[in-house]
Amino acid sequence: MFITKCMRNAARGALALMAVAGLGGAQPGFAADPVPYKITTGQERGTYIQIGQDLSKYVAEPAGIELEVLPSKGSAENVQRMRYEPGVKFALVQSDVYQAYMDMATSGNADAGKIIKPLRLIMPLYDEEIYFVTRADSPMKYIHEIKGKNISVGPIGSGTAQSAETLYRLMFGEPIAEANEQHLNNEDSLARLIVGKIDVAVIVAGQPAKLFQDMNPELLKQIKLLRLDSSAQETARAKQTYFPATIRTSSYPNWIQEDTPTLTVKAFLVTYDYGLRGTVGALSKFADSLCTNFDTLQANGHPKWKQVHLELPPLTRGWKYYPPMEKHLRACIAQRTAAAEQSQNPARQVSARQQEATAQKVKKASCTAQEKLLLLCDQ
Repeated sequence: MFITKCMRNAARGALALMAVAGLGGAQPGFAADPVPYKITTGQERGTYIQIGQDLSKYVAEPAGIELEVLPSKGSAENVQRMRYEPGVKFALVQSDVYQAYMDMATSGNADAGKIIKPLRLIMPLYDEEIYFVTRADSPMKYIHEIKGKNISVGPIGSGTAQSAETLYRLMFGEPIAEANEQHLNNEDSLARLIVGKIDVAVIVAGQPAKLFQDMNPELLKQIKLLRLDSSAQETARAKQTYFPATIRTSSYPNWIQEDTPTLTVKAFLVTYDYGLRGTVGALSKFADSLCTNFDTLQANGHPKWKQVHLELPPLTRGWKYYPPMEKHLRACIAQRTAAAEQSQNPARQVSARQQEATAQKVKKASCTAQEKLLLLCDQ
């Protein structure tokens, strides 16, 4: 029975690879089995796992890929699993975690180099807000007041832990004291915060985060957000690596009463530098589907998709896109851009009567920039 099952699975895999590589002819009455891949995301009630579910439903499925969405502790674990776990073809990773691996590799850490150097970026996604949460009765108001406090920074292996520790070191010039650092998941962090076991919970999640949306209203009343003070020296040091952001009341109307300034980190979709023909073919189809179904993602997926731009901007030194997917994405983006411009042409065309009226105007010798913007110049 075991041998039969293995043979059946082997046959399914072979058929899937043949379909992806274009080696199998069309078989009447038979549909190609979906290619089984995995994506590592984040904690069960975080934003990453919802982004992964959207990619599985709206991108992978139309591309003939069966994408299993895996929860994880976060970005650092995702990098490890992307590198070593069989079947994992995609990972969601914070930019500061990716850069930390790059920095370690550059400084001579062989293990970091072995892990990060074969990884490739597919595209940048969105900014992830960093929440500094404390009890509602806490005298603290600002992020730079957390020095010396008992802080939950997220599980070891999470992007949250990397962000929290990096921010603390940037702001105060020293690491969090070991006695003051707790490695708890988001739910446990908030639970211990409410009962007074810790002073601050650091959480990284794209807004609106399901963690807070699903929280009991009575419990929400017991916590608040710390604000970023733009005039503080600690803030200036933090902004060397992180960027200002705003947690909006519209994301949590039952919790916060005013927009809250904070910091942010970028999320990336990551893969590996694959060379096998079948894998390259499947990932290329995924890239085509990502571009083709991008509007669907923005319309039906997590609200964060509305902040994602379908573009491949220049990368920082040492970072690389995955060439096969980059080629397909750039081609599709160019087609979308051309189609958009073409659809706008009718609105820009001038009727014959308008052209005749324009020709009768006295042409100006010169035109100011403001006149051009207001369409007050002869074309």
